[in-house]
Amino acid sequence: MSLMEVIFIILALLCAYLLGSIPFAYIAGRMKKGIDIREVGSHNLGAMNVFYRVGFVPGLLVLAADIAKGAAAVALARYIAVPVLGVPLHIYAQLLAGIVVIAGHAFPVFLKFHGGKGGAACIGVLAFVMPWGIPFYIAIFGIMMGITRYPTLSYSAAFLCFPFLGWLKYHSALFIVFSIVLLLLPVIKYIPRIKEMKTRGGSWSRVLKRKDIKDRL
Repeated sequence: MSLMEVIFIILALLCAYLLGSIPFAYIAGRMKKGIDIREVGSHNLGAMNVFYRVGFVPGLLVLAADIAKGAAAVALARYIAVPVLGVPLHIYAQLLAGIVVIAGHAFPVFLKFHGGKGGAACIGVLAFVMPWGIPFYIAIFGIMMGITRYPTLSYSAAFLCFPFLGWLKYHSALFIVFSIVLLLLPVIKYIPRIKEMKTRGGSWSRVLKRKDIKDRL
């Protein structure tokens, strides 16, 4: 690998991290209600907390923005890397950018590295890398929402389609491993929240199934 290739990869990853660090949920909370979204509700710097604590429209905008920044990080890495890097280096650069944008959301430089879990950004990354997963993701999310009325569980469960698509549609061990690794950071960061909900709800059935979409532990 030449020095120029290394420079372009570093540039792509730096851009991905800075994109991930843009705290749309924090901005929405400050602009709409003058609050730090990390200090209310689930304390998560994410769209769902904005939905519950700020409002539906701000939550929808944050969701769209976080998804977009995940996709944009990979797209920018492709734009930067493809003219310079050969196959398969530009593929690796894009996948690394996908991981780095999630890390940027979780540890944003603009908020002293205190960020969110990165679920929405994961959607953007995986939708860009494996676009065939989009209809499957939406379908699983809809079914799970109908059963549980629990948005976070529903969109988390829907991610399971991507490793299978990496295998069955894209026939790529790299995509299988990538989709699993990408989801590890949000899962690990969500463990304390799961424990908190179990304590509040008293049972796993209470945690996993809600009375309605407004019901929140």
